[in-house]
Amino acid sequence: MTEKYSLATTLVHAGRNKRVTQGSVNPVLQRASSLVFDNLAHKKEATINRAKQALFYGRRGTLTHFALQDLMCEMEGGAGCYLYPCGTAAITNAILAFVQTGDHILMTGAAYEPTQDFCNKILSKMGISTTFYDPLIGKDIKALIQPNTKILFLESPSSLTMEVQDVPAMVKAAREANPDIVIMLDNTWAGGILFKALEHGVDISIQAATKYLVGCSDVMIGTAVSNARCWDQLRENSYFMGQMVDADTAYTTARGIRSLAVRFKQHTESSIKVAKWLAERPEVKAVYHPALSSCPGHEFFKRDFTGSAGLFSFELHEKLSHEKLAAFMDHFKLFSMAYSWGGFESLILYNQPEEIKKIRPNIDRTLTGTLIRVHIGFEDADELIADLEAGFERLKS
Repeated sequence: MTEKYSLATTLVHAGRNKRVTQGSVNPVLQRASSLVFDNLAHKKEATINRAKQALFYGRRGTLTHFALQDLMCEMEGGAGCYLYPCGTAAITNAILAFVQTGDHILMTGAAYEPTQDFCNKILSKMGISTTFYDPLIGKDIKALIQPNTKILFLESPSSLTMEVQDVPAMVKAAREANPDIVIMLDNTWAGGILFKALEHGVDISIQAATKYLVGCSDVMIGTAVSNARCWDQLRENSYFMGQMVDADTAYTTARGIRSLAVRFKQHTESSIKVAKWLAERPEVKAVYHPALSSCPGHEFFKRDFTGSAGLFSFELHEKLSHEKLAAFMDHFKLFSMAYSWGGFESLILYNQPEEIKKIRPNIDRTLTGTLIRVHIGFEDADELIADLEAGFERLKS
């Protein structure tokens, strides 16, 4: 697409040029390891252009992969998109592409737990140090940048506790301290569309596309959309590490993205309705939904985001005993207990205060009650509320 269209229109039409659709509505599903050259001249041309969507070898991609990469670039405004087998692979390989022994990175202390584990258990063995910072540090991030700091990693909203970061202020401060610093953002909650990371100065927008992009909880994939400054290094280093996805996964992800704008409208409406109801419950101490003023960083959400996802959390006044947790969690009719989120179904999980403290050691805000995390799917919102209300009633008995 060369003309500028609305987001909803872009998601429907991007990545559907005639080369990849070959007369159909959707891109072709091209499964291949070996890609055959017509002659020596064709092989030479493919080799020269192997990083520019020439059909060279299956690990470099097929027409199916190219269609998804083009779609992602139009969606997020990037120069290139690399595909990974899951969101964690996207995070870890994006970081590895820009660091070496002796380097230092800044990581939000409220990041997805496997991201923190990667820093503590893998990067540390490679002689790469990590400073975990409070996600609400804002422009004061500048004071933490060292001469060897290569990456500033953001995640907004945060995992579990949902803090919204002041990304523009942090980007500006980081660039003042080090113009060459690479700034990455785990943009999964926003699906790459509710917050346009690259437009706010971020270099690489990373997603666990497993979640909202696929939308049906049946495929695992990660994406990293990069600006022109970082694209070549991200692409080649990820290729050297053997990162790729199969054509069927790429096809399924592109198909899921077509309905992303419509799905987010429903997630926004239903999740805010449920969150506001929870805020009035006597059992609830606080609701951590970015669209509500009780969520840390709410003012940045209002300024920078165009809608809400279905994922948020709420803290109870009480730390539930094992027996009460079982009474609350084991008998929902509509909410299922499962990891991940972003699908059409509603999910529920919990964390105790000491568990949150263990994975948030550098953050002063302390929870005292059990934290419940929910993902609001496409069920009727009033029926989801009734399901939660029944859970609270079970606590009373």
